[in-house]
Amino acid sequence: MRILLVEDDVRLAETLAEALTDQHYVVDVASDGEVGWHQVKTLDYDLLLLDVMLPELDGISLCHRLRSHGYNLPILMLTACDTISDEVTGLDVGADDYVIKPVDLQKLFARIRALLRRGSVTGSPILEWGSLRLNPNNYEVSYGKTFVHLTPKEYALLELLLRNSRRVLSRSVIIEHVWSLESPPEEHVVKVHIRGLRQKLKAAGASEDLIETVHSRGYRLNPLECQVK
Repeated sequence: MRILLVEDDVRLAETLAEALTDQHYVVDVASDGEVGWHQVKTLDYDLLLLDVMLPELDGISLCHRLRSHGYNLPILMLTACDTISDEVTGLDVGADDYVIKPVDLQKLFARIRALLRRGSVTGSPILEWGSLRLNPNNYEVSYGKTFVHLTPKEYALLELLLRNSRRVLSRSVIIEHVWSLESPPEEHVVKVHIRGLRQKLKAAGASEDLIETVHSRGYRLNPLECQVK
C-alpha cells in the first residue's frame, strides 16, 4: 500500500514516514499542497495523509480540488486545530476522517487500516499462491503451517508479486512500487532483497524457485508452485 503524506513540518513528516514504513507502507512525502496535488496526479496512492495548514495550497483546498476532479482515494486529515468547525469543514469538502495533533501513532494506524479496509474491494483479503499465504490485514506471511518473518521491504516485495502473480515485474517497476520517491535504490538492491526473501521462504519449506527470475525481464511467482498445497 502506498501513502502520500503532505506535511510541511519536516521533523513530524520524518517521524510519521518512518513509523508508517515500519508498518509496511510505502510512503512519499510532499511539503506543500501544490506538490501534493502534482504527486497524486503522477502516481496511484491508496491513501492521502493530509495536513490542514500547508504553504502554497492548504489541506482543505487540496482536498476540495481532489474531490472536484474525481479522485476517490481515502483522505485522512491532520490538524492541530481541535475545533468542531475545522472538522466539519474538512469532512464537508470530502475528507474521510480526522486525526488531531499531537498524533497518537496507534490511533493513526487504526484509522488508516479502517479507511483502507473501507476502500478495498470485497472478497477475501488473503493473498495465496499454492502453500504461500499473505494476510494484508495483519501482515502475517506463512508457508504451509510455518510463519515467515519478513522485513518491511521483503513484505512489500512479496505483496507486490502476489498482487501481480501472473505478471513479470522488472526491477524498475518493483522500485517504483516498493520504494519511496525520495530514496529509490540502485537496481541491484532489488536482487539483494529478492535473495533474502527466497532464503526465508526456503527455510519455511518453499522451493528455491518459488520466486522465478525471468532472464532479462524481471521476477514473477513460479506458475508451477501455484498448485502446491
